[in-house]
Amino acid sequence: LCIRAPQLPLEIFSRGGSKQQPLAVSDGGRRAKVLLCNEAAQGAGICSGMPAAAARALAHDLIIQTRDHKAEQTALHSLAAWAYQFSSQVSLHPPDALLLEVRGSQTLFGGRVALLKKLRTGLAELGYKVQLAGAPTPLAALSLARCQREQMVEEQAELAAALAPLPISVLDWEQTLLERMDGMGVRQLGDILRLPRDGLARRLGQQTLLYLDRMLGRQPDPQDLYQPPPQFKHRLQLPSEVEHTQALLFALQRLVLELCGWLRGLGAGIQTFYIALSHREGTHTSLCIGMHKQSRDAETFTTLLRERLERLELQGPVIAVELRAEDIARLDAQSLELFDKTDGEGGVDLLDRLRARLGDQAVQGISAVAEHRPEYAWCHSEPGHSRKDINGRQRPLWLLPVPRQLETRSGLPQFQGC
Repeated sequence: LCIRAPQLPLEIFSRGGSKQQPLAVSDGGRRAKVLLCNEAAQGAGICSGMPAAAARALAHDLIIQTRDHKAEQTALHSLAAWAYQFSSQVSLHPPDALLLEVRGSQTLFGGRVALLKKLRTGLAELGYKVQLAGAPTPLAALSLARCQREQMVEEQAELAAALAPLPISVLDWEQTLLERMDGMGVRQLGDILRLPRDGLARRLGQQTLLYLDRMLGRQPDPQDLYQPPPQFKHRLQLPSEVEHTQALLFALQRLVLELCGWLRGLGAGIQTFYIALSHREGTHTSLCIGMHKQSRDAETFTTLLRERLERLELQGPVIAVELRAEDIARLDAQSLELFDKTDGEGGVDLLDRLRARLGDQAVQGISAVAEHRPEYAWCHSEPGHSRKDINGRQRPLWLLPVPRQLETRSGLPQFQGC
């Protein structure tokens, strides 16, 4: 299965904000031109290829961002980490595509239709518009997606007929070779496949035949598999400055969904994650969201975030948000309880909700301490956890109402000569 995000250069900026704001991405040259724009900008008459100056004249509130290739590749890696929950065999195909081996995952997710629906829904929640195409070989799936053909080819025998109408521009060949093919009157894959193999090898080289054989499944096509990172650290650039905390929740929710997808792929959970809000002056506002038990539930994380943001005062406008999680632990599958013990609000624990709303120091547990003086025989502790240093000693049977200072001789306390 190929997942292609053709609007990735635009979406790395638009995912963190409202779709009502006109937004465009330019090539950043001296005579900058619009590469991509969102629906709000298109409604104002802006289109791809238009000079940036002309686009600004059409929409006074237009935001133009310069294309960021590094951020695009970071986003592609983030997508791969999220997609790892659906398949353990994921490969990157820059600049905008992923390949997943999903035949073994279809049964787990209830069949091909259910798997594709879950993928589409999840990617839309992350803020990506994608094209999905499937084929028995990686190159065939990639070629179908590049032509915006959301087609699922099941059998290898159907590949040649499905690929024949595609233009030769979908091939990963040098531009000079593609121009040479066009000069020969070869403009579709079907034209190439009809040519004699011997003559094609003499004119274009043996590697060309090998490429076509891999596309048609006649030769193996091993892929470099992606491995998710051991820690999560994703940053989302906001299309415009945000001055209110509740407006940040939209962008943070998408980072939370990426985090939970990464955790599901690793079969892990977290107890703490960190939020960094970047300000225009280069300063940051940091938040620590903690829970008393491991979790990877997006609804729980979002609820705790909302509680913390409601009582947060921003130091200044926010231009980017970052979510980080470091200490992960394996979260083994557990059987469901016969009786539901949640508090009825998405399974968010009451202790976690109170600490998010009131602060960590406002919600504490109490533990006993190995101390004979009652006023010192307790201490604050993590809620739900007791201390292990109780040695079992008994308190004296008789205590004075008011403590009396003993006489000290040779550094030792004395009472009635003893």
